[in-house]
Amino acid sequence: MASKPPENWRAYMAETVREVAAGTLPPECASVADLYPESLLRATDAALEVFEDEVRALREPSDEAVFGSVERVVLTLNAIDRDKQHGGPHFCTAEQEQLCEYIDLTLSEHGVDVGALAARRGIDPAAITDRWRDW
Repeated sequence: MASKPPENWRAYMAETVREVAAGTLPPECASVADLYPESLLRATDAALEVFEDEVRALREPSDEAVFGSVERVVLTLNAIDRDKQHGGPHFCTAEQEQLCEYIDLTLSEHGVDVGALAARRGIDPAAITDRWRDW
Protein backbone atom coordinates (compact mmCIF):
# COMPACT_ATOMS: atom_id res chain seq x y z
CA MET A 1 0.00 0.00 0.00
CA ALA A 2 1.24 3.45 -0.87
CA SER A 3 2.37 5.56 2.05
CA LYS A 4 0.35 8.71 2.59
CA PRO A 5 2.23 11.91 1.80
CA PRO A 6 1.87 13.23 5.38
CA GLU A 7 3.87 10.17 6.52
CA ASN A 8 6.64 11.27 4.16
CA TRP A 9 6.43 14.86 5.42
CA ARG A 10 6.62 13.73 9.07
CA ALA A 11 9.66 11.57 8.26
CA TYR A 12 11.32 14.48 6.48
CA MET A 13 10.78 16.76 9.48
CA ALA A 14 12.10 14.15 11.91
CA GLU A 15 15.19 13.51 9.78
CA THR A 16 15.87 17.25 9.51
CA VAL A 17 15.63 17.65 13.30
CA ARG A 18 18.04 14.71 13.75
CA GLU A 19 20.50 16.23 11.30
CA VAL A 20 20.35 19.63 13.01
CA ALA A 21 20.94 17.93 16.37
CA ALA A 22 23.89 16.01 14.90
CA GLY A 23 25.33 19.21 13.47
CA THR A 24 25.14 18.09 9.84
CA LEU A 25 22.59 20.81 9.04
CA PRO A 26 22.69 24.42 10.23
CA PRO A 27 20.40 25.37 13.15
CA GLU A 28 18.14 27.51 10.95
CA CYS A 29 16.97 24.30 9.26
CA ALA A 30 15.24 23.34 12.53
CA SER A 31 12.31 25.55 11.51
CA VAL A 32 11.23 22.85 9.03
CA ALA A 33 8.38 21.97 11.40
CA ASP A 34 6.73 25.22 10.34
CA LEU A 35 6.34 23.78 6.85
CA TYR A 36 3.92 21.10 8.00
CA PRO A 37 1.77 22.10 10.96
CA GLU A 38 0.17 19.14 12.70
CA SER A 39 -3.28 20.46 11.79
CA LEU A 40 -2.34 20.29 8.09
CA LEU A 41 -0.96 16.76 8.47
CA ARG A 42 -4.06 15.52 10.32
CA ALA A 43 -6.47 17.14 7.86
CA THR A 44 -4.58 15.73 4.87
CA ASP A 45 -4.46 12.26 6.45
CA ALA A 46 -8.21 12.40 7.09
CA ALA A 47 -8.98 13.45 3.51
CA LEU A 48 -6.85 10.65 2.10
CA GLU A 49 -8.44 8.08 4.43
CA VAL A 50 -11.91 9.05 3.18
CA PHE A 51 -10.63 8.72 -0.39
CA GLU A 52 -9.16 5.28 0.35
CA ASP A 53 -12.44 4.15 1.89
CA GLU A 54 -14.40 5.37 -1.13
CA VAL A 55 -12.09 3.68 -3.61
CA ARG A 56 -12.03 0.47 -1.57
CA ALA A 57 -15.84 0.38 -1.67
CA LEU A 58 -15.99 0.66 -5.47
CA ARG A 59 -16.83 -2.63 -7.16
CA GLU A 60 -16.50 -2.62 -10.95
CA PRO A 61 -16.76 1.16 -10.87
CA SER A 62 -17.82 3.34 -13.73
CA ASP A 63 -15.47 6.07 -14.87
CA GLU A 64 -17.90 8.57 -13.36
CA ALA A 65 -17.69 6.88 -9.94
CA VAL A 66 -13.89 6.89 -10.02
CA PHE A 67 -13.69 10.50 -11.16
CA GLY A 68 -16.27 11.39 -8.50
CA SER A 69 -13.94 10.03 -5.82
CA VAL A 70 -10.98 11.86 -7.34
CA GLU A 71 -12.97 15.09 -7.53
CA ARG A 72 -14.07 14.86 -3.88
CA VAL A 73 -10.57 14.25 -2.54
CA VAL A 74 -9.06 17.00 -4.69
CA LEU A 75 -11.70 19.53 -3.63
CA THR A 76 -11.10 18.58 0.00
CA LEU A 77 -7.34 18.96 -0.46
CA ASN A 78 -7.93 22.36 -2.11
CA ALA A 79 -9.82 23.48 1.00
CA ILE A 80 -7.10 22.15 3.31
CA ASP A 81 -4.40 23.93 1.32
CA ARG A 82 -6.26 27.26 1.55
CA ASP A 83 -7.32 26.90 5.19
CA LYS A 84 -5.70 29.68 7.18
CA GLN A 85 -5.72 27.58 10.36
CA HIS A 86 -2.82 25.67 8.79
CA GLY A 87 -0.93 28.86 8.04
CA GLY A 88 -1.92 29.30 4.39
CA PRO A 89 -0.99 27.42 1.23
CA HIS A 90 1.32 24.49 1.87
CA PHE A 91 1.16 22.17 -1.09
CA CYS A 92 4.18 23.22 -3.11
CA THR A 93 5.45 21.32 -6.14
CA ALA A 94 6.94 18.38 -4.23
CA GLU A 95 3.83 17.96 -2.09
CA GLN A 96 1.55 18.31 -5.11
CA GLU A 97 3.44 15.58 -6.93
CA GLN A 98 3.26 13.29 -3.91
CA LEU A 99 -0.49 13.84 -3.51
CA CYS A 100 -1.17 13.17 -7.20
CA GLU A 101 1.03 10.08 -7.15
CA TYR A 102 -0.76 8.85 -4.04
CA ILE A 103 -4.16 9.28 -5.72
CA ASP A 104 -2.94 7.34 -8.78
CA LEU A 105 -1.37 4.58 -6.70
CA THR A 106 -4.45 4.20 -4.51
CA LEU A 107 -6.65 3.84 -7.57
CA SER A 108 -4.24 1.32 -9.11
CA GLU A 109 -3.97 -0.69 -5.90
CA HIS A 110 -7.75 -1.06 -5.93
CA GLY A 111 -7.94 -2.31 -9.49
CA VAL A 112 -8.45 0.90 -11.45
CA ASP A 113 -6.40 1.07 -14.64
CA VAL A 114 -5.47 4.76 -14.44
CA GLY A 115 -3.96 4.79 -17.93
CA ALA A 116 -7.11 3.35 -19.49
CA LEU A 117 -9.31 5.64 -17.40
CA ALA A 118 -7.39 8.68 -18.59
CA ALA A 119 -7.35 7.47 -22.20
CA ARG A 120 -11.15 7.17 -22.20
CA ARG A 121 -11.28 10.84 -21.19
CA GLY A 122 -8.59 11.88 -23.66
CA ILE A 123 -6.22 13.08 -20.96
CA ASP A 124 -2.74 12.19 -19.79
CA PRO A 125 -2.77 9.76 -16.84
CA ALA A 126 -0.80 12.30 -14.81
CA ALA A 127 -3.61 14.82 -15.31
CA ILE A 128 -6.54 13.02 -13.69
CA THR A 129 -6.67 15.57 -10.85
CA ASP A 130 -6.11 18.68 -12.97
CA ARG A 131 -9.75 19.55 -13.63
CA TRP A 132 -10.37 20.30 -9.93
CA ARG A 133 -6.93 20.98 -8.51
CA ASP A 134 -6.01 24.45 -7.23
CA TRP A 135 -2.71 23.43 -5.62
